[in-house]
Amino acid sequence: MSSDEALKDLGEHIKEKTGGAVTACKVAFNELTVNVERDQIVKVLTFLRDDSACKFVQLTDICGVDYPDRVERFEVVYHLLSMHHNQRIRVKLTTDEETTVPSVTGVFQSANWYERETWDMYGVMFDGHPDLRRLLSDYGFQGHPLRKDFPLTGYVEVRYSEEEKRVVYEPVKLAQEFRSFDFMSPWEGAKYILPGDEKADDKNGENK
Repeated sequence: MSSDEALKDLGEHIKEKTGGAVTACKVAFNELTVNVERDQIVKVLTFLRDDSACKFVQLTDICGVDYPDRVERFEVVYHLLSMHHNQRIRVKLTTDEETTVPSVTGVFQSANWYERETWDMYGVMFDGHPDLRRLLSDYGFQGHPLRKDFPLTGYVEVRYSEEEKRVVYEPVKLAQEFRSFDFMSPWEGAKYILPGDEKADDKNGENK
């Protein structure tokens, strides 16, 4: 049996044993991806951990994906590893900006910081998480920086105030007079002397 066939059989086994919690199984590039109902994620991950045909006892990652054009714009993706069977599996669910996702910290303790990171970067809320707070950004940070609609400049900037003797947050200010935009094609020659080109040869091939 080929590895793809083995993964397809594993997907069918998971779908059959989880009682409608799995909505789709797909094998691509020698990897099995399982889509599940959002409110069934704890049940599915518990099964994947405990079932003898699975034994996915290691949660290696939880991450988010943002598809702004979808009604449920976020995917939460779980990656698990079975050392016993030497297999990996990807589990996906979808949610929106308001709907919470059940925390799986009760199934895998390693989910704690992964869920905090997903909340910090995407704003996905995890119901039942013991300590859901920012992990990579500061406590005063506004917004969630890996959302597709998050501005590249952010909303606030941080600086140290000599007057107040502390770090302060201020709205981002872009001084346009100090910004230079050159929309010339990269295949065209510049109509002005670029910094560092002062010593370039003149038109007659002689040094200036």
